[in-house]
Amino acid sequence: MTRMRDRITGWGFVAPALLWTIAFFVVPFVVMGAMSLATMKGRTLIWGFSFENYAELAEKAYLWRAILVSLEITLTVTVVSVLLAYPLAWIIAFRVPERWRRLALLLSILPFWTSYVVRSYAWLLVLAREGVVNKALIGLGLISEPVTLANTRFATVTGFVHFFVMLLTLTIYANLIQLSPNYRRAAMDLGANALQTFRHVILPLTLPGIVTGAFLTFVLCIGDYVTPQILGGNTELTVPQVIMVQLGRRADFPLASALAIVLMGIVTLAYLASARWLRLDRI
Repeated sequence: MTRMRDRITGWGFVAPALLWTIAFFVVPFVVMGAMSLATMKGRTLIWGFSFENYAELAEKAYLWRAILVSLEITLTVTVVSVLLAYPLAWIIAFRVPERWRRLALLLSILPFWTSYVVRSYAWLLVLAREGVVNKALIGLGLISEPVTLANTRFATVTGFVHFFVMLLTLTIYANLIQLSPNYRRAAMDLGANALQTFRHVILPLTLPGIVTGAFLTFVLCIGDYVTPQILGGNTELTVPQVIMVQLGRRADFPLASALAIVLMGIVTLAYLASARWLRLDRI
């Protein structure tokens, strides 16, 4: 009787989260999957079990191009963000005095306090032909006339990196701050120099934070619509932009659903790769 009561109580605690997940994730995913197997005849939606939309993804070059552009931008942003975030997290963890550490963390996450859309438009102004960057380069004599920086892949990557460096800094800092100073002291006592200590001791111990932050960056970046739309200027379409085109201009819900399924498949593969790496790293 007590065991039954405990089981009922346990299900009572789990039920709200379970129902929420089913209602707002499982059901929409099932509907989207079914929609991706439907077809459009003119303006009429025909439900069925057809792989016509996935075949169209394989046949049309602009759809493949969108997937490739999304992957290139996402991987570039992830790598650049990691390379910039690790030194910043290191400085905050080991070089900033403890009494100033909270202030340094506060300043590092300050961009999160600004609206995502506002940040994107701010970068658009900074990178414009009459923006701060072009005026500074002309003032320094490095260029004679403004260069095109806005509405390019460079602008998109810059906007993403500005945001995700902060996210990665937090995940890496959380790992660094937990490291005991004894690890470095032991490595030094065994004859390792600073570079060897970092390579063989510090870096392996902080790789879980790097992988976790990199995965979050990958997921948020590849599924983002706002930054490529504002900063990219539609010069190169990413998958979220193509999905919005299918929904807003063509009302082709099956093809948009198929693209969304492919996008989720890419994210799932990234998750499995990162999870497998973390498991192997701990063996």
